[in-house]
Amino acid sequence: MAGGLAKRIIPCLDVKDGQTVKGTNFVNLRSAGDPVDLGKAYSEAGADELVYLDITASSEGRKTFTDVVTRVAKEINIPFTVGGGIHDIEDVERLLGAGADKISVNSAALRRPGLIDDIARRFGSQVCVCAIDAKYEDGRWVCYLNGGRVPTNRNLFDWAKEAEERGAGEILFTSMNHDGVKTGYANDALARLADMLGIPVIASGGAGKMEHFRDAFIAGKADAALAASVFHFGEISIRELKEYLRGEGINVRL
Repeated sequence: MAGGLAKRIIPCLDVKDGQTVKGTNFVNLRSAGDPVDLGKAYSEAGADELVYLDITASSEGRKTFTDVVTRVAKEINIPFTVGGGIHDIEDVERLLGAGADKISVNSAALRRPGLIDDIARRFGSQVCVCAIDAKYEDGRWVCYLNGGRVPTNRNLFDWAKEAEERGAGEILFTSMNHDGVKTGYANDALARLADMLGIPVIASGGAGKMEHFRDAFIAGKADAALAASVFHFGEISIRELKEYLRGEGINVRL
């Protein structure tokens, strides 16, 4: 059980106009503090990686986010991924130039799948994370655009496979049904992704207690688990979580 690569714990910080915010099911945002300070605290607490998502709509906000990325890169020594509002290779170049380790693409890749090929060709697969927001409805997992507001005709599994074939290095799957409600991750869908893909799968949406992380790794076969509010509001400490997971026979870096 404890063999293989260490399972990763990844706090996710949604950034709006330079501040960290957190909502439930993609709405009702409340402030959770400075993204650089928070990231630093997580890094010191033993987080393996961080994800910063820019949820600002304006171009002015985009500039602020690039500044945040530059500050994060100076202060934090664990890998971090940035996403949100990445539409073309220039956006990728700008954020990698500011110091990000990986780039997460979501809506833009669904609209133009060739973006994944472009990023992988230019910067390598290890830089490209394909984030997928999907909702289980009428017996199938439907992919959504624009922060979970617009349904598409794409299905989670077909799109994840295509993303891998185009060169994505990881899949970050958020279950919109589970997001922010703290009843556990979508483990059946995660396990199916893990079985069919040859690249790492990151679980997102649903963490409420330590057992949920354990289940994502064991039942969901995920390579990494991402969470936001349980970390931001101090409900779960990363150190305690990792000690608990190790006690459950899961290989984590302490």
